[in-house]
Amino acid sequence: MLCESWKEKLDTYLDGELSEAEMRTFDAHVRSCSSCSADALGRVQMKRNLQSVGKRFAPSAEFRKRMQRSIAPKAKSSLSPGWLFATTALAFVVAGLLTSTYVGARSSRNHVFSEIADLHVETLASSSPVDVVSTDRHTVKPWFQGRIPFAFNLPEIQNTGFTLLGGRMTYLDQAPGAHLIYDVRKHHISVLVFQERLLPADLGENSVSPKNQPFTLETWNRGGLRYFAIGDASPSDIDGLVKLFKEQ
Repeated sequence: MLCESWKEKLDTYLDGELSEAEMRTFDAHVRSCSSCSADALGRVQMKRNLQSVGKRFAPSAEFRKRMQRSIAPKAKSSLSPGWLFATTALAFVVAGLLTSTYVGARSSRNHVFSEIADLHVETLASSSPVDVVSTDRHTVKPWFQGRIPFAFNLPEIQNTGFTLLGGRMTYLDQAPGAHLIYDVRKHHISVLVFQERLLPADLGENSVSPKNQPFTLETWNRGGLRYFAIGDASPSDIDGLVKLFKEQ
């Protein structure tokens, strides 16, 4: 009963609709409360399963082409009212398809960012956030060999204020990757690494700071790998860790 007030806001928390101060308070509570962390973990997993099922029924490019051909207007000998109506309707359809293409691309990017946020929350809520527990990068990096189909480097963080807590395997839309956890001033930062070619959206080469996200998030491409850094730490701390990765 003591956590009822927290659980009433759990969905709002997972959707990133709380204020920044409330998000930080909620993060601390989820890490310390086994009941709320288990509830949060279950809801995140259910959310990801629903997203996965929904994508199975997305219309294919070939289906769109068949629809476009089926509604294409036939030649008319005169500008009859029916022809004018069909032309107007076609204009709306074409505009809708163009808008759908743009929105679809943006939606794909937002889906990736949402999945990254879910992976971060899922880790915070887990009783075992890492599979390899070590502050030594020379222990954590070799652990991933043979578990993921690529290699990556970890930066030297001695005397930087950051602490490596460990890592675990993770998946983003069935793409295997590495999930690393860092700590700075009692805030956890997730760094996730995937092969760029396996991701469901083109995120570009430069760092991106998507809006309307419950956490500070930066992403960048290096050597065919896509990196994400996300957490409730300050933007300057996230950026500091990102620079260490880029400079290693």
